[in-house]
Parts: sequence; structure tokens; C-alpha cells
Amino acid sequence: MGFKSGLQLACSSSLAKEPDKKVVLFILLCVALLMVPSAGAVQAQSREDASSGTASTQANAVGDQPPLTDRERALQDRIRSLEERLSALESKVSITPGTAPTVTETSAVPASREEQAVPATTSESQSKDQLSKYEEWKKASSPETWGGLDPGNGFDVVKTKVGSLNISGYVLLRYLNQLPAHQTFVDHLGNVQAVNPRNDIHAHRIIIYFRGFIFNPRFTYNLFVWTVNATGQVAVVGALTYKFNKHFLLSGGVNGFPGTRSLQGSHPYWLGHDRVMADEFFRPGFTNGVFATGEIFPRLHYNAMVGNNLSQLGLSATKLTRDLGGGASFWWMPTTGEFGPRGAYGDYEWHEKVATRFGVSYAYSREDRFSELNNPSPDNVQIRLTDSDLLFATGTLAPGVTVQKANYYLLSEDAAFKYHGFFLMGEGYYRLLDRFQADGPLPMATIRDRGFFVQIAQMVVPKRIEVYGASSYIYGDTRFAFPQAHEFLGGTNYYPVNSRNLRVNLQVIRVQRSPVSSVFGYYTAGQRGTIISLATSLLF
Repeated sequence: MGFKSGLQLACSSSLAKEPDKKVVLFILLCVALLMVPSAGAVQAQSREDASSGTASTQANAVGDQPPLTDRERALQDRIRSLEERLSALESKVSITPGTAPTVTETSAVPASREEQAVPATTSESQSKDQLSKYEEWKKASSPETWGGLDPGNGFDVVKTKVGSLNISGYVLLRYLNQLPAHQTFVDHLGNVQAVNPRNDIHAHRIIIYFRGFIFNPRFTYNLFVWTVNATGQVAVVGALTYKFNKHFLLSGGVNGFPGTRSLQGSHPYWLGHDRVMADEFFRPGFTNGVFATGEIFPRLHYNAMVGNNLSQLGLSATKLTRDLGGGASFWWMPTTGEFGPRGAYGDYEWHEKVATRFGVSYAYSREDRFSELNNPSPDNVQIRLTDSDLLFATGTLAPGVTVQKANYYLLSEDAAFKYHGFFLMGEGYYRLLDRFQADGPLPMATIRDRGFFVQIAQMVVPKRIEVYGASSYIYGDTRFAFPQAHEFLGGTNYYPVNSRNLRVNLQVIRVQRSPVSSVFGYYTAGQRGTIISLATSLLF
């Protein structure tokens, strides 16, 4: 028996015993390689035999392939049969579940990230449905679009069928100078207090937003890192929202306590980079709670919230009381059904049709000082009186007396319109403070304050230069000698590119007895004088 016959017998007996498939494949490949040279040798011998013939025979054979011998045809049939068997074995190995191939150290290749994520198949009984669900998830998680920028709405990092991620940010660089540098004021009890004017430059406010949906496009998240470097305050907050329909979106997390128009999501699209004095004085703050938004009827919208208090920033849960607050805001846009991006102030968009908006807001909260009575400085700094004293500071309403709790009520109404680059807006306020709980007698049972602001603006160069002016008045409760405060201001915005989202702002304020003291705003308590602000902001 020759070598080839022995090899064929070995291959046949090996295949009959069903050895390791890799060994079978190796033997079959060896046989194929041995057969091919044999066929070539036979063909070469045939050509030698043909060359020994007559010249006429060679001439007649030019361009014609010599006919295959029986031996050559048998070899080709054997090779074709081996190739078919090899293909069948490869196909069987690739589709058989539960078979883990033997991988040696020399043949191992590091798995890709996607291969590492594939769950190991350990049983032939694993259902095809599970595999198909995994493949569907894997396909859905493959990025479809990423890296796109929607100015003002950030970069779309990833969008898939099961989730998305958008990252955006806001940066405000500001120079602020409050003049004159040295002054004092007298509060309603006749106490002389110092004014602390500022003159500084800050990367003032920086916010990073992470937004998108997860599992269901109706279920969205909004996470952001918020910092005011002038105060050293940093907050990491967020909210989750489920959209049932356009009439009802239910959310939980941190939100502006609805009480004034500027707390309905219009930041940073204001005329200046911060609120005017009356808005800053009367408004609530930001707190944790549950809130709902939607469209009641076409062009009529609402925002309602139940929250922990007027402003929870900087307060731990252990200082909160069991008293929850609530508020709601409604606004109607009868002519166009919109009022620019985020309900923006100013008419950068240059409306060709008059856009109008009318709104009303209400807020209530049972407030606490959130600190012990023996501490003269309260942790609750949201409520001030018109002489700029904190309601919960010791001695504010009576010498040596500290208010521990009080009710806060706010009603505000606003109206605005814009057309061909022109913008006009006004908002009026009525605030009631009552049900004081204090550690001594007080000369009053209620305090009523009123106020308003008016803002006007015009795009003098469309998409490029805007000029504006505003005025605020705040009227204290004259029954108890609380003073009046007011301001007049003017400013301009320069937009270097064709976008609201990058601008340079110059503003000058003339203020009389500021009742507001806000490190992140323009004002300091009791100031009479001038405030100069030069700022640049970017929203992307």
C-alpha cells in the first residue's frame, strides 16, 4: 500500500471516529495540498509525452488542452469532494451553539470591546429569542449620529434607539463696579448699617448641562453642574421628566419655584445678564419638588410645583421642616403661539408678526429661618424687607426679637410684546408676609409690599446691536416706615456672530436704596449710586 493510499485510509478512519474538528480540518487541508502537486506532475508528464511526438502532431495541438486522463479526472473529483466536505465542516462549526473552540496562547487575539460585551453562551438550550433581543439591543446602541451642534442646545454626543446624550454649557465673564466705594444706609428702625460695594472681575457663572432620554423618548433627564464663582457655591442637581402628552409632563427634581416670569426657563435670554431689581427682590428661588408643565389649550401653558421651600440651595435635608410650599404660573400667547426661544426677552429674532404674551403667577410657602434662635444670622436669606434687612435676622422687626417662621405669598402679573426688533415688557408684584412666629412681641401682624418693572429694547442693527432701558420701583409697607426703592438702567448688547448665544454686554444702573443684596446679581444692600457692568457670555 502506497503513502497516498495509507493517508487516504487514515483520513477515512479519522473522519469516521469524529475527532476534534480542528484536527479533521488540518488533515483535509494536507490531503488537498498533496493531491494538487500530484495532479500537476501528471499533467507535466503528459506534456513531456506529447512533446516527443511528431511536429505535425504538435502543430495540430496548439491552442487545444490535452484531454484529461482517467487518473487526472479521479484526482480532480477527489479534490472537489474534499473541498465540499471542508465547507460543510466549517459551516457546521460556525452555527453550532454551546461549542467553545480551543484557543491556544499563540492563536489568541485580544477581544474587541463589542466582543467582550457579548454574553457567553454556555448551554445549547439558550433560546434564540434571547440572542435576538441582545442583537437588537446591540444594534440599537450603535451611534446613529453624534457630534452635531445645535446652537443654544449643545452638542449631540450620541443618539440611539434606547438613549441619547447632549452636552451644553454656559459661561459668563463679568466685571462689576458698585459706586461710590464708601457709604451707609439707615433701616426702618433707625439703625445705621454699612454698605459693602464691590469692584471685581470673575468667571462669574458656569453651568454644564447633560440632557437626553433613556429607554423611552418620553422619559428624559436633565442633569447640570451649576456654580457661581463669586460666592464659591457649587451645586450638582437634576430632574427626571416623563411626557404623557403635550398637555401633561410630570417631573421631579430641582426647579425654579414658579412665582415670576423669569423663573419659567428664559435664562440666559434676558436683556442684561441678571434680573432687574424688582424681579430679584420679589421672586422665589430654586428647590426640590414635583412639578408639571404642559399646554392646557392651544397657546395657553402652565407650570405648577409642590416644593420643599422657596429656595433650598445650600440647605441640607436635616434643616427642612414638614411645611411644603406650592406655586403655579400660566401664560397665554394669543397672536403667534410663541415668544422666541425659551420665551426670550428682546426681539433678536425680528418677528414679522406681533408676538404677545400675558401671564400670571402665584407662590406660597411657610418659611423657616433654618437655624437656631441663638444664631443672629439665619440660613434662610431668600426674603428681605424693603430696607434690605433679612426677615429672619435677629432684630429686623423689633429690637432683640427673632422671627422663626412666617408665611410668604406672592402674586405677579406680566405682559409683553415684540415686533420687528422692538420689545416691551412689564411685570407687577404684590407680596404678603404674615403669621409670624417669633421669640418676642412684634409691632405688626402683616407686611405688604408692592412693586413693578418695565423693560424696553430695540435691535438698532438686526442680529448685531441691541439697545435697551429699564426701570424698577419697590414700595415698602408705609404703615411701619419701610422705605421705597427704585432704579433706572440702560445697556447695549453686541452680538459678534449671528447668534443670541454669544454676546458682549455693557450696562449702567442708577439705583436708589437697593433692597436687594445678591453677590451673583448686580446689587448690594442699601446702595445709593451707580453700578457698572461689562460682561461676555457664551451659551452652546
